[in-house]
Amino acid sequence: MRMNSRTRASLLLGFTLFFSSSPLWPALNCHAATVEVFAAASLTDSLKAIAAAYEKQSTDRIVFNFGASSTLERQIEEGAPADLFFSADAAKMDRLAAKGLLINARRTNLLSNSLVIVIAGQGGVSIESPNDLAGPKVKRLALGNPAAVPIGVYSKIYLRKLGLWDAVAPKVVATENVRAALAAVEAGDADAAIVYQTDAAISKQVKVAFAVPPEAGPRITYPAALLKDAPHPAPAKRFLEYLASEPAWKIFREFGFRKPS
Repeated sequence: MRMNSRTRASLLLGFTLFFSSSPLWPALNCHAATVEVFAAASLTDSLKAIAAAYEKQSTDRIVFNFGASSTLERQIEEGAPADLFFSADAAKMDRLAAKGLLINARRTNLLSNSLVIVIAGQGGVSIESPNDLAGPKVKRLALGNPAAVPIGVYSKIYLRKLGLWDAVAPKVVATENVRAALAAVEAGDADAAIVYQTDAAISKQVKVAFAVPPEAGPRITYPAALLKDAPHPAPAKRFLEYLASEPAWKIFREFGFRKPS
């Protein structure tokens, strides 16, 4: 039996109304929302793994903008459309909070980390303690920009605590983020670098020469928060809650992160 155009249109409308009100609709509408997450570069691998697990149980899609927390903070201040900010230090989050750009009730400290000194895996300089960074063996030390980038700020605090900063400062090769500092050693552009323990663990081209005991280094905190002008607040809230869940923590732990003290 042939249907006229009016009959076909009525059937199409009926099917649309049925499926849009059906419990099957979320499964059919594969990506109901896109959540824009601005996250510290050191979180790249762990968050990609967590997002993959999350998307298997959610209709939402997670999109990341990874970089130095200082760069991401500036982008948010300039109006970049972000839903969540996941920083590698509290200072960047505090600045956004002071400008009224966060929902403070949705801010939480999720992770901690520790510092390590890395050298090339093959043929690297010999480093037995942080004091060697000030010696003649190390001519170039890669650090995230100590004036802005969290890993560089943490490193400078640690080296100052040891009384080494003045001797080390002329050797510093400032990089845009922790991954760039790691890459400088991998490429032979620096003799050593101070990076997070979690970043050192993902590289096959460097080795840890010295691990800073967490109690001897600066307190490293990774806060996450929902932004006040988030384009997609409801799905962003769901993903933030997932980041604090046990399944997400299991993945963070596998990548070497610790819970904040």
